[in-house]
Order: sequence, then C-alpha cells, then structure tokens
Amino acid sequence: MNAGTETMAAFDWLKWLLTAALLGLGIFGNWYYQDESLLLRVLGLIGIAVVATGIALQTERGRAIWTLFKESRAEIRRVVWPTRQETLQTTVIVLVLVLVFALILWLLDSGLSWLVSSVIG
Repeated sequence: MNAGTETMAAFDWLKWLLTAALLGLGIFGNWYYQDESLLLRVLGLIGIAVVATGIALQTERGRAIWTLFKESRAEIRRVVWPTRQETLQTTVIVLVLVLVFALILWLLDSGLSWLVSSVIG
C-alpha cells in the first residue's frame, strides 16, 4: 500500500459511519413520513440506498465485495444447468426414495409398538 491508499483506508470507518447514518436516516424518515405517499417514500429510500451504496463502494471492503459479486456472476454464467428431463427424473427418484424410507420407518415403528404392547400387556 502506498501513502495515498493508506490515507484513504484510514477514512474507511468514517465512510461506513456515514453509510450507516444514511440508512438509519432512511428508516427513520420512512417511519416519520408514514402518512405521505408510498411512492415518494419508496423513491426516497431508493435514493438514500443508492447514495449509501456509492459511499460504501468507495471503501476497501466495499470494493472487495463488489469484486466478489462480479466474480460470482461470472461463475454462475459458467454453470451447466440440468435439463428439464434430468430435473424431473431426479425429483421422481427423490420422491420415491422418501416414500420408501417413510414406509420402512412406519413398519419399524408399528413393529416396535406391537412388540412393546405385547411385552407390557
């Protein structure tokens, strides 16, 4: 890190404080102006959220999170999703196995209940 970057990183806490204050102001404002139009309140909240996000992205951690989001999106694009037929077959297999194991557990429970009731009387 050079001296300029260290100075910017030193003020990250102030940027996060400002971000939190803006979000708190948005929540308070939404409550305080609850009798106003919903559209105006939503637009105000969106505006405050955009400004708060912009400030947060100016921090070191904010830039790291933005990079993570971009890399995650690129990774999702490389995923090979199953076809409709594969999804349907897998779902049917899971449902059949659930029913089989439910039947096994029911039989085991019934058998143990019969055994205990015959021993107890």
